[in-house]
Amino acid sequence: MANELWCLQEEENQWPLWLKPLLNERFFVQCKSHVHSPKSECNMYCLDCTKNSLCSLCLNDHKNHRTIQIRISSYHHVIRVNEIQKYLDISSIQTYVINGAKVLFLKERPQSRPGKGVTNTCKVCYRGLVENCFRFCSIGCKVAGTSGSFEKRVKHTQNESDNSCNSSGVENNSSGAENDNSNLQSLSPPTPQFPPGSLRKRHRKGIPYRSPLS
Repeated sequence: MANELWCLQEEENQWPLWLKPLLNERFFVQCKSHVHSPKSECNMYCLDCTKNSLCSLCLNDHKNHRTIQIRISSYHHVIRVNEIQKYLDISSIQTYVINGAKVLFLKERPQSRPGKGVTNTCKVCYRGLVENCFRFCSIGCKVAGTSGSFEKRVKHTQNESDNSCNSSGVENNSSGAENDNSNLQSLSPPTPQFPPGSLRKRHRKGIPYRSPLS
């Protein structure tokens, strides 16, 4: 129990205190403090306050704080590399170039199946990655993929897969072969049995003759 608590504490200390609130925050909603302003869209976040997302007018109250801007690309939230790398270790996360700037995706983007020719995928959501040197497609996936609970779950799944392969050796294959043979026999019609002497001899058909003309 004490070891588990220690591991949980280590995971909490691995990341800045503002990271999980950032991942759970809602962006591009209307600012409640500046409802009547045309610039009331909340796309900023203060790493020192770790409270609600901010609009550009709210920044007046956070002049000496660390703030970052969230952007949208392909309906997903992204953040520029040059903004976040000062405060967070972004190694092993896939980067993309959008509008001439390097960005990271904030949260996972699950993909039903990787595209053809994809050799490397995100370790958490299995989205295809452009380069083999990366392991995660987003900041959220790195947080999830480096947690102790995720690593234990992956190891447990691998062990179950290995055990199932080992337990399904020759015996399962032989029984499967027997079942296949029995199925084939049941599908093939039985050979008819005739009593001795019951077979009738067939005379060879002779040459046909045409009837004489009348």
